[in-house]
Amino acid sequence: MTTPRFASERAPADLRDALGNRHLPAGAAPRIVSLVPSLTELVCELGLSDVLVGRTGFCIHPRETLRKVTKIGGTKDVKLEAVRALEPTHLIVNIDENRRETVEALAGFVPNVIVTHPCVPQDNFGLYQLFGGIFGREAEAAALSAGLREALDEAAAVKAEHGDEAVLYLIWREPWMTVSRATYISAMLGAVGWQSLPAEDEPRYPELDWTAPWMRAVERVFLSSEPYRFTDRHLAEVGVLSQRPSCLIDGEMASWYGSRAVEGLRYLAGLRRSLALRGAG
Repeated sequence: MTTPRFASERAPADLRDALGNRHLPAGAAPRIVSLVPSLTELVCELGLSDVLVGRTGFCIHPRETLRKVTKIGGTKDVKLEAVRALEPTHLIVNIDENRRETVEALAGFVPNVIVTHPCVPQDNFGLYQLFGGIFGREAEAAALSAGLREALDEAAAVKAEHGDEAVLYLIWREPWMTVSRATYISAMLGAVGWQSLPAEDEPRYPELDWTAPWMRAVERVFLSSEPYRFTDRHLAEVGVLSQRPSCLIDGEMASWYGSRAVEGLRYLAGLRRSLALRGAG
């Protein structure tokens, strides 16, 4: 992804996005378009829904708030002219979720492009600071940071209590696919002691061979609710294939960053405790 043209040498040094581009405070009347569902949620959590003018069809939380916000396509099939018509001052994108060529085209007419790339839960501190500083929501960002610290502490306590457990996290069927250690999902699971397999970093979303040697180390299998919506009917199939305990898991809680990271870590900590209790029973 190339560097957008909006960089300013006068911006505070700490208002840097994932590409190192500096940003000035937005001023009184920003117009935000977000191409990232979890960051659309963060924008609303920071009290900026009134200046959110565009979002993708996958930006669905908070539902009632977003009903009034214009859809501009999907995360990877953005309608450029629809964005242009909204006359945004700021565009929020993500390195993994949005196409480079789309972002480059949008950077031709959107003055400020905020590029994000959180890789671990702790990266959300930087997101809160960045968005809070740009859009004048420092107090709200500080409150989110406090909540994230508490959630990380809770996750660490659960990990310390229950130790590490090797898990397989399924994201797709036909072909079966999982996540690598280099993903944000793996880092979220790891925060509560669930170490995802395979242990490699690449490819980030590998196809799964149920007979692979590393499968012998898997102790538990998770079936995510997104991007493939696994349901109860898949549990028996996966149980036969893996010969391991398996359960459904809320994919939004494991994969959405931004403000959802706080709730997600607490959810994972609670799930870890719950499964441990079932095992003890």
